Amino acid sequence: MKRKLTVVALLATAVLSLSDATALASGTLAARTLTRADRARLAQYDSVSKAAILAARDHGAAGDLREANRALAGAPRRILGDDLLGLYRCRTIKMGGSLPLTVYGWFSCKIDLDERGYRLVKTTGSQRFTGHFIDESETRLIYYGATHTISERPVSYGYDADRDQVGYFFKTGPRSYRLELPLPRFESKFDVIELERK
Repeated sequence: MKRKLTVVALLATAVLSLSDATALASGTLAARTLTRADRARLAQYDSVSKAAILAARDHGAAGDLREANRALAGAPRRILGDDLLGLYRCRTIKMGGSLPLTVYGWFSCKIDLDERGYRLVKTTGSQRFTGHFIDESETRLIYYGATHTISERPVSYGYDADRDQVGYFFKTGPRSYRLELPLPRFESKFDVIELERK
């Protein structure tokens, strides 16, 4: 019980440390690139993430709470100018929705370069995604991408709203990053994807 209360307290700290800045200035690259629906999702980032983390704190299993706490513990560091290229292990933590907290296993991701700049790709597992980044501040990038299954070819962002992803990408340590996705289309209210360099 003592361990669970400690984890709960740390999760509550993570709620309070979430950024309050969610507005997108008109005329920026983000405003021109993101769909209207995804600009609306980002506008709800603070309220959605806080509510989902609180639900996880109140109803999640103790083991999953420890993993969620670890994923959320790293405070954002300066990310602008960082060399993101490389191979990563990655895993998804889903909060809110029909289940308050679900922690998945580790898979493989990579960040490479294409004509749009840095590209994040989940390369293993049955559910995959591909996306790109837009600079937003010294400590936060906007991520936009789309999901596909192992049997499908990747689709472009904006092709199918049900596949579109949008969120914020943070550097949390010398070799670790965190992608936070508000209001995924299915299953959850808030997804956190951990990335650790291999």
